[in-house]
Amino acid sequence: MSEPGAPPPERRAFPRPAFPAREGDGTGAARHFAQSYAEARDKFFSAARSAGLGVESHVHPLPGRDGEMLAMDVARDGPNDAKSVLVLSSACHGVEGFCGSGVQVALLRDPAWRQAALDAGVAVLYLHGLNPHGFSWWRRTTHENVDLNRNFRDCAVPPPANDRYDEIASALVPSTWPADAATVAALDRFVAKHGERALQQAISGGQYRHPDGLFYGGGEPTWSHATLRQVLRKHAGRCQRLAWIDFHTGLGPSGHGERIFACRDDADAYARAKAWWGDVTSIYDGSSTSALVTGFMTLVAYDECAQAEYTAIALEYGTLPQAEVMLALRADQWLQNHPDADEATRRAIKQQLRDAFYTDTGAWKERIVEQGIDAARGAVRGLGATA
Repeated sequence: MSEPGAPPPERRAFPRPAFPAREGDGTGAARHFAQSYAEARDKFFSAARSAGLGVESHVHPLPGRDGEMLAMDVARDGPNDAKSVLVLSSACHGVEGFCGSGVQVALLRDPAWRQAALDAGVAVLYLHGLNPHGFSWWRRTTHENVDLNRNFRDCAVPPPANDRYDEIASALVPSTWPADAATVAALDRFVAKHGERALQQAISGGQYRHPDGLFYGGGEPTWSHATLRQVLRKHAGRCQRLAWIDFHTGLGPSGHGERIFACRDDADAYARAKAWWGDVTSIYDGSSTSALVTGFMTLVAYDECAQAEYTAIALEYGTLPQAEVMLALRADQWLQNHPDADEATRRAIKQQLRDAFYTDTGAWKERIVEQGIDAARGAVRGLGATA
């Protein structure tokens, strides 16, 4: 279903692209991945059905790029009263769902993995398409233009300030694209004064004053935010032990899956994460490629699953060099702010954005699935050992 009235302007302006077949798509890890949200959702449903699982769908209020229904889909593999639950989630950042969905489908199609979870007494909760709108429309944000991973904060209190983002907001998303020489020079001056790491923190740490800017955390809970809380209360509100792996892309060396600690800054939880997953980095001590962020999504487990011992990571897969990823994000936000852009520009920017978060090659996909399965098995071993 959709909201009353005409579709949003971006639906009318974004023509359906062609998806050529990729070499090796029918074999190996590539067969688990898709070229569109609709195809990814179909593969998820098919894999769940083949595993004998039902799918619970929470329907989004808006249609997808091709008019398809959007939903946050949930498949549970394991009993409702399981003491240990592992959450595996995709598409927190929309377009990054191409990667996470592929890993979820690969796991659903892996009987040895499913048996290992069963033997360990672990119920696995697959959350497919946390942000289905961004997944379908090739955007990192929700339909509210909100970064879901900056949206989980108490909106009843004033948001934290990000003065350095304010300083460069107009240069990050200028009025014309590509950016002119003066805009480039403004960012260069910021880096010369504060350094590259400060620029990353200013941009990606989260901001709450520029709704048409980057990494905007929003002024209220998004649809995805509210729906995720509902799902967690239903499926993980009674377990004793909870683990969560949230799949992301866009940071680090191509194909490498960085395991980023995704709990509160808690020494015991961090020790568990390292025991389960080995080399785990942290946003709290500066060891991660990620900035220190506000409104971190996976911290919602402390609200909705307070009864459980909680251990979580974000599995962050590298794609392109960071400068190229940021350029793609800036271009896409400019496009969002200029729905009258010509078709050729729109197509080019959308492809640039998808390429920044999804490396559409067989070799990359093999590495992603291998590391995803390894991380999932690590979680099951850890949960099983504490049972």
